[in-house]
Amino acid sequence: MAQDSKVKRIGVLTSGGDAPGMNAAIRSVVRAATFRGIECIGIRRGYNGLISGDFIQLNAESVAHIINRGGTMLYTARSEEFRTLEGQQKAAATCKLLGLDGIVAIGGDGSFRGLVELSKQGVSVVGVPATIDNDIVCTDYTIGYDTAANTAVEAIDRLRDTMQSHERCSVVEVMGRNAGHLALYVGLATGATAVLVPEKGVDFERDVIERIRAARLAGNTHFMIIVAEGAGSAIEIGKGIHEELGLDPRVTILGHIQRGGTPSARDRVMATRMGYHAVQALAEGKTNRVICAQQGKMVDIDILEGLSMKKTISEQQYEVLEAMTGIDS
Repeated sequence: MAQDSKVKRIGVLTSGGDAPGMNAAIRSVVRAATFRGIECIGIRRGYNGLISGDFIQLNAESVAHIINRGGTMLYTARSEEFRTLEGQQKAAATCKLLGLDGIVAIGGDGSFRGLVELSKQGVSVVGVPATIDNDIVCTDYTIGYDTAANTAVEAIDRLRDTMQSHERCSVVEVMGRNAGHLALYVGLATGATAVLVPEKGVDFERDVIERIRAARLAGNTHFMIIVAEGAGSAIEIGKGIHEELGLDPRVTILGHIQRGGTPSARDRVMATRMGYHAVQALAEGKTNRVICAQQGKMVDIDILEGLSMKKTISEQQYEVLEAMTGIDS
């Protein structure tokens, strides 16, 4: 067992939207802390729990058999109260009362902005990126992305089976309110006829109608349109296709089904590595850090630096999509 002379007790919480692999990250934080002789306290219901003092003591046994479970054993929530100075002061007071030397928060950019405010109250903080959107700029990968993508691909493959049988058009809406990384990735994996993402201005005639026409002229009789939720309404896209082409599209909104399910091997491994490095950062006396996967390695960078970066859609992947769509679905 490795010992650390300064950090004696830390807290771990999950915040914002849940993502497959969060439990694996919690497990990693607890076991990495135990390995270093550090106590670990689980904060339930995100920053709400930090304000109200909703916590549970965690140890190696209490996180056994959760690596394969979706969701989060600590529950998650978005906290309006924590957006206020009073709420932040209450959260910091809970940290002081419990004797926490640091907090690990597992979540997205909103969770990290919360950490920045908590650090202003004198609490050491480290963030672990977990969001199915994969839109945290400073890291190549976020926990939950792979599982969500595989869930969407499996659902779309099932839809294609019936779509081909009836020679129909299908419009599928996947998650991605402000980011189209998941939609683009899934579109490439499923050979979609067209993919609409919020990063690219949508020209309905060019991006949907003309692609369906090109696919039909190439001999296809079934069409798959994937829409990131931030790029438009799948229902409205379906109505437009019907009005312009006379097709009778079937609209499917995958919604929160993408957030659940058993995490993939990649998500389990990435969550485990990130959780371990989060504890290591706190043990080394670091604060205001976010754990990032960069070129296969785990690094930690300043949270404000990470939040200031702008992540755009992969132009290289989009070029591949341009070449593929409308030709072979």
